[in-house]
Amino acid sequence: MTTVLLVLAAAALVVVVFAFLLRRRFLLSGLGAVTMWLRPEGSPRWSVGVAWYGGDALLWYRALSLSVRPQHRLCRADFSVRERRSARRDDLALPSDVVVLSCSTGEGPRDLAMDASTVTGFLSWVESAPPGS
Repeated sequence: MTTVLLVLAAAALVVVVFAFLLRRRFLLSGLGAVTMWLRPEGSPRWSVGVAWYGGDALLWYRALSLSVRPQHRLCRADFSVRERRSARRDDLALPSDVVVLSCSTGEGPRDLAMDASTVTGFLSWVESAPPGS
């Protein structure tokens, strides 16, 4: 009986790991998909995830989740970058080579961090919002 339970538990674990990896591959396969860290202003914790930006919104999905819905949806019309800086000593969860953007959003202030190679494309998307939006 315990062998059957161990086999079932192992099979369930394999299914969860497979679903997690399949979700991550799907999220990173889209155009405009980047690895991005997000932190609400005032919070000490960074969360890593995958962000899709395009059209009129940035959709941010937590990396360590099986949810297919974004945890944050930031509308481009309500989005502006206030400051750009390198990761500091108090940003312990971040790799040293990322760029941190302090932003104003419709959901409130947010800090976003991403690889330096993706910042230019992201800022172009933010600044290319249609007039009046």
